[in-house]
Amino acid sequence: MATATPPPTIAAQIEKLVDLGLPDLAGMTPAEFRELGASLPASNADSIVVIHPTLVSAALLAPLLHREGKTGFIVADMDDLAEFVPIEEVSIPAAPLYVIHSVDRGDDMSNWSPNEALSEILTRDRTPLTVNEGISWLLQHPDQLQPNWCFMTIASRKKKGKTLDSRTPAIWISGGTGRDGRANRDAPKVGWCWAGNRHTWLGFASADSREDIH
Repeated sequence: MATATPPPTIAAQIEKLVDLGLPDLAGMTPAEFRELGASLPASNADSIVVIHPTLVSAALLAPLLHREGKTGFIVADMDDLAEFVPIEEVSIPAAPLYVIHSVDRGDDMSNWSPNEALSEILTRDRTPLTVNEGISWLLQHPDQLQPNWCFMTIASRKKKGKTLDSRTPAIWISGGTGRDGRANRDAPKVGWCWAGNRHTWLGFASADSREDIH
């Protein structure tokens, strides 16, 4: 499995988020944002700070992603991203900031469908990432988005009556084609794939656990 190098300490991650402008997006002062971070559990070697969607939505977080001088974006036909909420199998903390542990990109499941991958992740006693969790991970580890090695965030799905919308969010690198536009070539892209389809360049990001304020 492709596991990231140990992330910075919780305090260092909070400072990076401050530098990226998270307090402004959250309607807070930097001091107030740092206070939220101070309430997080003690730093572990594998902890990643997650921004809860009620604090800052994925739509606002995506442009904070950068790769080769290009800014992250959301595909034009996913203007309903805010309606993609955690699936029943996943419980996320209610805290505005929380941490996830031992994130893995799920390369060994590349070319699996989301439907196939979910049951396997749960069998491994792990939890798939939500789209906010995936973006939060990349804000600290942009190197985990690589050509032909990107990932899906299948813990976020949109409810459609008694079933689920067939789209599953994913984060990969834009080729600059179609509606993406040439200007977005090589930029981080929050898009979607069908739940029953397979893609050779997409794994399924997961974590060992979640933890909120101590």
